[in-house]
Amino acid sequence: MTEHTGRAGAGPSQRSVEIGVALFLLAFAGITIYGSLQAGITWGPEGPRAGFFPFYVGVLIALASLYNVMSAVMNPERDLFAEWGQLRQVLAVVIPTAIYVLLVPWLGLYVSSIILIAVFMKWLGDYRWSVVAAVSIGVPALAYLMFEKWFLVPLPKGPVEDFLGL
Repeated sequence: MTEHTGRAGAGPSQRSVEIGVALFLLAFAGITIYGSLQAGITWGPEGPRAGFFPFYVGVLIALASLYNVMSAVMNPERDLFAEWGQLRQVLAVVIPTAIYVLLVPWLGLYVSSIILIAVFMKWLGDYRWSVVAAVSIGVPALAYLMFEKWFLVPLPKGPVEDFLGL
């Protein structure tokens, strides 16, 4: 492994990423605790209320996050977490995948999958359009046959599937 310490501006430090993730998880824990309190954390006649277990999980996440923040703040070491180019490569996968997840409720699983596979194959893999078309249409078509026809498990459909009567 190469040593990245001392290369200022090459990317975020390990310490800053640890603090950022710990603060994000602390906020998540706070939301979980708040929601659990709204649902009730006591025992009822039927047993624990809906917020009982999520409350204690939220408390554990909050305690672990506070520990991580304190550890990162107390640690003067500032190793490089990742170079900006490496983070761009990660985002090249994360952003299209997040968009895919957001599109599924509106376009359906199959059309969204065609788009995602085509984007990944062309943008990241630089495949020929004929290969992109074959795979990006073929994989969702096989998934449709397998889940909808053979296993009889309906998956989210959008307007295109409704138009085609699938």
